[in-house]
Amino acid sequence: MDPPSTTIAASMQAAMEENPLDRFRHSRSFNDVMAVDAGHALHPPPLKKIRKSAMSEALFTNGRLKAVQEDENEVAEVVIVCEPEGATLMMGGLHPRGSLYERPVNIDTAKAQHAGFREVLRAQGVRVLTVREILAFGVEERMGARVELEELAAGTLTYKLADGHKEADLTEADRHYLSNAYKREVVGAMSTSQLIEICLINPTVTLLPSYRDTGLTASYTFEPLSNLVYTRDQQVTTCKGIVMGRLRSAQRQKEVELMSYCFRKLGLPIAGRIAEPGFLEGGDFFPMGQDLALVGVGLRSNVEACQQLMDRDLLGTRRLGVVRDDFDRDQDRMHLDCVFSVLGEGCCIMLETIMGEASATRRLVDEYVRDDTTGKYSLAREGVEFSAFMRGEGYAIIPIKHEHQLAYACNVLNLGKGRIISVHAPSARQIVQHPAFKGDVQVIDFSSVTSMYGSVHCASQVVRRVPRRFVQEQQNGMSDDGTN
Repeated sequence: MDPPSTTIAASMQAAMEENPLDRFRHSRSFNDVMAVDAGHALHPPPLKKIRKSAMSEALFTNGRLKAVQEDENEVAEVVIVCEPEGATLMMGGLHPRGSLYERPVNIDTAKAQHAGFREVLRAQGVRVLTVREILAFGVEERMGARVELEELAAGTLTYKLADGHKEADLTEADRHYLSNAYKREVVGAMSTSQLIEICLINPTVTLLPSYRDTGLTASYTFEPLSNLVYTRDQQVTTCKGIVMGRLRSAQRQKEVELMSYCFRKLGLPIAGRIAEPGFLEGGDFFPMGQDLALVGVGLRSNVEACQQLMDRDLLGTRRLGVVRDDFDRDQDRMHLDCVFSVLGEGCCIMLETIMGEASATRRLVDEYVRDDTTGKYSLAREGVEFSAFMRGEGYAIIPIKHEHQLAYACNVLNLGKGRIISVHAPSARQIVQHPAFKGDVQVIDFSSVTSMYGSVHCASQVVRRVPRRFVQEQQNGMSDDGTN
């Protein structure tokens, strides 16, 4: 990707008002993509003032801002989402059950509700980047970006000959229409929006000799990324940065590479990747500060992925709590964020039916601690009941009823400092009335998006939260050499 410059930014800003991509480009979102690409999302102080500070290492890579998330309750600055629109959602809606959806979905309503969600995030000061806008960024202005998108599209487009036929039986002229050269000619003529749709639907064109007209007849199959609206799952953002996951469902595995492309284009470094036999989905991960991270294992993520996070030093925390779902393993509670969330300092919500040693669906926590000398993690405690573990960490727990959990009451998004977005009014009322909760809750209508088996936490990947200690450090003032 070309290095950002004020000239590029100015030309892109001018082009926005006349570019045909405006039909899916939201100007504020595209400005946010531009700002993150330019490395100024946080408007940081000059590097000379922080060069010798711990902040430099934690927030910058080669002078550019990087992804970091230490605590679920720190202020969210950059969030990546994916608009539920286009052919991918239409195809997924043709058979909701087979597309991992909970129930049939109204595309127009889902699109409108998601747009409202993005506006709520922006109103809270969050930079909102959408997958389509990241893919489109710079394509109309820079040939390098155009070629990169063409390459991505060509890699997802497959031409093949129908079963029972051989290329040797075709004329030399017709064999050309199965070639990569012809494919590149095709994508080279496409508009930006066409290229993006190709990347999202993964089409296969099967060609059958017709011996008339153009000589070939095409039929089409697709592997649409119909679950990409849930941008939480393809990766986790830890104290060390972005770690690409590995999704349990075969039809979702292509999402990881598409999101990896988006991060590379934004200049956000990827700290690591989960490899086979590990499975890690973002809905199972909660950052709890520099000291602790939680990972749920069970229906989707597994212990092998947790071991990789520890062995490769991808967490950046002293402890890891592996929250085991040994007894439940139900699709309605597929991820840890379906039954638990952090609401603020010392306050969380938890599904009441999983709480207590007597619960038939209880979660158990295995705690691993990192040795300061060797850097290796070892098991310190095993099988601690989850609610007891959280109380031991100093958290008050607001219990959520089973019927409310089914309405996504636990799947809330914390924007930091107790600013919560929820889709469930009764539980929001319960939260704000609890003495341990010191923030506020905004309730939005997300009912069409939840049709696809997820809510606001699932539909957002927070890639930047500024660590609280650095905010305090800046407030206290620093000298040019990075000391107080």
